[in-house]
Amino acid sequence: MEKCNFKLLSDEEVDVAQSGKYLLNLRISVNESQIDSRLLTKFFQENTHENLPQFANKYVIFRRGVGIDRTSDYFIMEKVDMLLSRAWDWLLRLTGLRKIFMRKFSGTSGKKSTQMNGEVGNTSDEDLYIERIRIENMDCSLRKLFGKNTIQEPTFEKIIVVYRRATSHSDKLQYDDRNIHVKQFKNIPMADMELVLPEKKNPSLTPMDWVKFLISTVLGLVALIGSLEVPQAGIWVVYAILSGLVGYCANIYFTFQQNMATYQNLITKSMYDKQLDSGKGTLLHLCDDVIQQEVKEVIISLFVLMEQGKASIQDLDYRCEELLESEFGEKCNFDVVDAVSKLETLGIVLRDSLGRVYIPSIRRVNEIMGVTTEENVEKARQGLT
Repeated sequence: MEKCNFKLLSDEEVDVAQSGKYLLNLRISVNESQIDSRLLTKFFQENTHENLPQFANKYVIFRRGVGIDRTSDYFIMEKVDMLLSRAWDWLLRLTGLRKIFMRKFSGTSGKKSTQMNGEVGNTSDEDLYIERIRIENMDCSLRKLFGKNTIQEPTFEKIIVVYRRATSHSDKLQYDDRNIHVKQFKNIPMADMELVLPEKKNPSLTPMDWVKFLISTVLGLVALIGSLEVPQAGIWVVYAILSGLVGYCANIYFTFQQNMATYQNLITKSMYDKQLDSGKGTLLHLCDDVIQQEVKEVIISLFVLMEQGKASIQDLDYRCEELLESEFGEKCNFDVVDAVSKLETLGIVLRDSLGRVYIPSIRRVNEIMGVTTEENVEKARQGLT
């Protein structure tokens, strides 16, 4: 995985990725009873690794690369939910209940950063920052409320999930399924990364939704009782309050139903569009990535030596990184030591008395490489003509 530049997802990166919502607005959790915890627990006991996530004994997630996902739509239900949420927040402040909720959740919400680092967990000096654009942070202007909006979320370019299902000795058919499941996905929005979790539970209303239901019901009963004791002129105000509370409860229910439909659609899309492969196919992808990565490193190192002459390992490393940045606009930590080692094994490069690497002869390089596939194809074409 390190050769393919995949990194193990940490708890901190998961918290940052899930600090907001994108298209998936349901709380998704893993059915841990369906996942084997012995395999990975034993593996990490024998192969220590720093900064392991809490779920590392059940499944591991590797990520590589970053991108941007944008979605344009009218987001009618999301805007209604945003307006009702702001009205609910105003009602909580008016009744003084907001302070109670703030004391309960301030300890957890304050730990999550609202600024997204595009290379989640990257320790380099220069990070790529990608702005999260969401409906809940939108200004309540008429043009934005009734027009089409574009939301934006950083994505994990590649994700690989590794796990094994839990089995029982009593169930012979299930016990035969001892395979290690390896699944590969592409372009997964960070806020929707729950889509790739293994053995997911069916989503349901969150505890916070039930609290909102109960509070709305209590406030509705209070308003109903109060309407019996107020003059006729004030009854319409109570009716308006009751209508608002009923509408808010209905919004929670219908929003949940819409989110369920969106969840099913996203699951289907992730299976057909975003899942690259699974099992042996993923392993073949990784092997191919390793080969391509090492071949590219060798080619770049050889090209720099041919164009700029002999160099020390440090100078060659700097020149290769400078070439990639100037020609492709990409910054990376080039693994020059591995590339030079392969070139030395092939006898293409040598070292002088000062330890500098150089190419003794271009003719010698061509002899070692031999006839390439492109040359064979060109000869075949010439023979046909």
